[in-house]
Amino acid sequence: MAEQQAGDTRRRLVDAGLEMLEQGGPEGLKARALSAAAGASTMAVYTHFGGMAGLYEALTLEAFVRFDRRLAQAPVTDDPVADIFTLGLAYRDYALAHPQRYRLMFGATAPGAGTPVGHDLTAEGTPALRPEVNAPFDRLSERVRRAMAAGRMRRGDPVAAAGQVWSMVHGYVLLEITGWFGYEGRGVFDVLAPHAVNLVVGLGDDRAATESSLVAAAPDPAGLRTPPRPVPPARASPGRRRRNR
Repeated sequence: MAEQQAGDTRRRLVDAGLEMLEQGGPEGLKARALSAAAGASTMAVYTHFGGMAGLYEALTLEAFVRFDRRLAQAPVTDDPVADIFTLGLAYRDYALAHPQRYRLMFGATAPGAGTPVGHDLTAEGTPALRPEVNAPFDRLSERVRRAMAAGRMRRGDPVAAAGQVWSMVHGYVLLEITGWFGYEGRGVFDVLAPHAVNLVVGLGDDRAATESSLVAAAPDPAGLRTPPRPVPPARASPGRRRRNR
């Protein structure tokens, strides 16, 4: 019973922490406020995570679990290149829906913690020591292996090729969630789509076949709008101070 209660409290803290993260960024995560939101004691963060650094790591790992859950929804068809594109769109969809969470996952805003990496992808084949972090990349690697087996990419190191795809999508998404490509989704068509085609062609596919796979993967363009960033509340202008004479 005690273990179950402890697990329930920990789960509530993680759920509340992810919600607070999205609302106010990492700076808005405070132990006292989080404990109150989770209906726990003020010491709960230290009891269950050892402090804020442990909390950030727990939030990061849970964010990766939910990220992988979203990627698992991307369909698998008989067109392995289209499947790579749909996985990339699912990747983008998660990042746009949870920008603060995404930044935390990849260390862009991670005070005191960040992603528990621990591996050199190019040397060890996986990006991290933790399976929660490796699972999303493994999905991409498997789709690249299928494309190579089908003759749609040159045979080679699927991990390195997957790393190229990952770098492309990750770089684009980081720019998009900060507004560099506007909020109408045009960046997907003007930047990401041609970049993706050029990369896959560079990896050995026929350009016409790649473009056909892209069309098969592309959803309704109306669904590619970028959610606008929330407007922060206006700060009151400080009153003018009278200078002492």
